[in-house]
This record gives sequence, structure tokens and C-alpha cells, in this order.
Amino acid sequence: MRIISGKFKNKKINFHKNTETRPLKDSVRESIFNILKHSSKINFKIENSKIIDFYAGTGSFGLECLSRKASHVIFVEKNLNALSNLEKNIDILTLKNQATIIKTDVLKFLKNYNFVENIDLAFFDPPYKDKGYIDAIKLLKKLNCLSKDHIILLHREKNSKEDFKKFFKIIENRIYGRSEIFFCKLFLR
Repeated sequence: MRIISGKFKNKKINFHKNTETRPLKDSVRESIFNILKHSSKINFKIENSKIIDFYAGTGSFGLECLSRKASHVIFVEKNLNALSNLEKNIDILTLKNQATIIKTDVLKFLKNYNFVENIDLAFFDPPYKDKGYIDAIKLLKKLNCLSKDHIILLHREKNSKEDFKKFFKIIENRIYGRSEIFFCKLFLR
């Protein structure tokens, strides 16, 4: 696993192989960033953006954002093995000033965190079995902490029957093997 582009291009990322976390494949990450940059339907610039990487795992998505000049990433993760690798990755890439690691459950984070600045991109990559992310999306909507041109990225199993679509305006979606990535905006009041 490696950083695909930007300042840290081709730097390897530490990750722990286990059944609890599944890192986003390099090819899927590359496709996501190509869509963010080149889609005529999405008005988003990664440079100087503020990102939240929910269910961050070893941080591959957020680290890729920082490599591509995002200004700050909040990594939210509760798995201890993943956190250990995430901390190592941030140290190796010397990104401590641009990264905040929150060691807790996503819902607890959203209930307790005080957002000082609006978030430009929120990436949700929960385990396929986890349905609690829907409550996290509802709470994120109530917090009103997203910028006007925000993007929500959601990674789910392509055949999932979950009822998350009523919370979003889906701008684009792509299928990669058994994964599906949704590019969305929240329906804001």
C-alpha cells in the first residue's frame, strides 16, 4: 500500500492485515481522486481543504489528501491495531501539524467534538457490517459543520440494502469489485 500522488508519492503506508479493517485499494483511491478533480458534476478542490476521515483505519485516504495539499485531516478510528499504524504513518510522513487523531467511536466523536471550522470533505469507510454510520450521518447533518461546497464520500458493499440514500443527493457513484463509492451532498436545511 502506498501514497499515489502529491508530495509523498510512492511512499509506503503501514497497515495491519486483519479481518476488522480493510484498507482502501490504491486503484480505488486513485479513481476517487480523479473523479474529485475532473468531474464536471463536483465542485471541489483538495488544496487547502479540511477533511474528516471517519473509520480511518491506517489513514490511507486522509494521508492521500494531505499528500495532495489538503490543509488538515481529522482521523477518527477506534481499532487499536489500526491506530498504531496510523500514528506510525503520520510520524514517518512528518504530518503531526496537519493531522488530528481522535481515538474513539465515530458517534462519540460527533457528539463531543467542537467544530471550529467547516469541513469540506467527509469520508465514511465503515466496516461493511457496521450500520451505525447512518446515525453518524444524521448527527453530522444536525451539527451543520459542513462547508457550502462539501462532499461526502461513502464506501459501502455494492449489494448493500441499507437506507442511507434518503439523506443524500448522490452526485456520482462507482463500483469497484464488491465495493461501491458514493459521491454525495447532504440535504441541508
